[in-house]
Amino acid sequence: MDIRNILFRRLASPLVQVVLLGFVCLCCPGMFNALNGLGAGGMMASDIALVNSANSALYACFAVVGFFAGSVTNTLGVKTTLTIGSAGYAVYSSSLWVYDAKQVSGYVIASGAILGCCAGIFWSAQGAIMMAYPEEKNKGKYVAIFWTLFNIGGILGSVITLGINLESGGDGGVSTGTYTAFVVIMIVGIFLSLILAPPSMVVRSDGTHVSVTKSAHWLEELKGVIRVWKEWRIICLIPAFLASNWFYAYQFHVNAVYFDATTRALNGTMYWGMQIIASIIFGFILDYQGLSRRVRALLGAAILFVVMMAIWAGGLVFQLSFENDYDDPIHWTDSRFGRPFLLYIFYGFSDALYQSYLYWLMGAMSNDPKLLARYAGFYKAMQSAGAAISFGIDSAGVRLRWACVVCWVIVTISFPGMFVVANQISQTNAPAEDTVDNDSSSTEHNMSVMEKPSQRSISDGKYEV
Repeated sequence: MDIRNILFRRLASPLVQVVLLGFVCLCCPGMFNALNGLGAGGMMASDIALVNSANSALYACFAVVGFFAGSVTNTLGVKTTLTIGSAGYAVYSSSLWVYDAKQVSGYVIASGAILGCCAGIFWSAQGAIMMAYPEEKNKGKYVAIFWTLFNIGGILGSVITLGINLESGGDGGVSTGTYTAFVVIMIVGIFLSLILAPPSMVVRSDGTHVSVTKSAHWLEELKGVIRVWKEWRIICLIPAFLASNWFYAYQFHVNAVYFDATTRALNGTMYWGMQIIASIIFGFILDYQGLSRRVRALLGAAILFVVMMAIWAGGLVFQLSFENDYDDPIHWTDSRFGRPFLLYIFYGFSDALYQSYLYWLMGAMSNDPKLLARYAGFYKAMQSAGAAISFGIDSAGVRLRWACVVCWVIVTISFPGMFVVANQISQTNAPAEDTVDNDSSSTEHNMSVMEKPSQRSISDGKYEV
């Protein structure tokens, strides 16, 4: 085997593909998270209502498209879907750039809707790659690797904002140069998505390929979406899916109101940094081979419950000390900074634990990439529906203390379903051989893969759910 083939095999490994996926997410949704985490999209606190309206449109469209995103991913292929989806992030960031210069509010809301549609298909493809490519024993670690790279985007975005705005002394919103930097980085992410290998060429460390079947007819894909709605495990997880992004509106509002601009950027840096730490810790716990997978699932849910209850209890105590009209935003040199800062970064820690666990749990439910693409699309759809409602409530001016209570309640009621599903996790899904959609650019290769007798596939796009 020549050097070129060896290099190609390494580039087509699941680890490299997940790393590349992480870099795409670093540049696109990671930078979006950094921008959103600044509160009011980094603009003046008076612009919170506009950004919340855009986010409501974003998550409403995300929710609708997300339900069908798995079918789109299975039809177009993960690579094409990621490229199309990543473009929406650059459009959204550019709208804030335009608003900063020209105050065109309509473009901000329209770009939110565009991004919602793009993000719906983006995250379905992302979920299929992250949950289906690795071997079962490595799924938690791969979630951790992805989550680390993804959240480096949030860290870099916050650091860029912090550096550009330090000279302003923390007054008002972020500078125009910040939005320019975000748009450029997101465009880089679009081009990075083109480097991903077609899934038919991905080879695992044990030498097995991701086998390929012909994409199902669009009617079969729609039937597949309906079958997901009938899956009892998915129904049990709906409250968890709804809760998984619900708290963003509240947390980002607190960051926008309670802290000045430069301190918000510092908070964002640490918020996303704590997500990296949390995902790495949880990834290794969930993949610990000394316990059965069912025990790991239950242990993970128990750890998550304790952490979430403790953090939200502390959050409510803090929230009772101020309200929406707080008019004395603090700097990191203020004596009041320490405890709110610690609470805010642990909000990020708990967010990563929550979402890493849900991804691992879905990955433990199946090895089939087509089915996992539908799971991921459904998850992001329900997640976005919850976020749309939450941002809508926040834009209506609901008192922050009540928003905090609602976040805590929503998170609490999600745990019974999680424990039920965790208790039914099997030790392995290995008998169901992995199947993935074909990217149009690799038809000849897919035909050759299908002819290999060592690989099995599930015919006609039909799967046991």
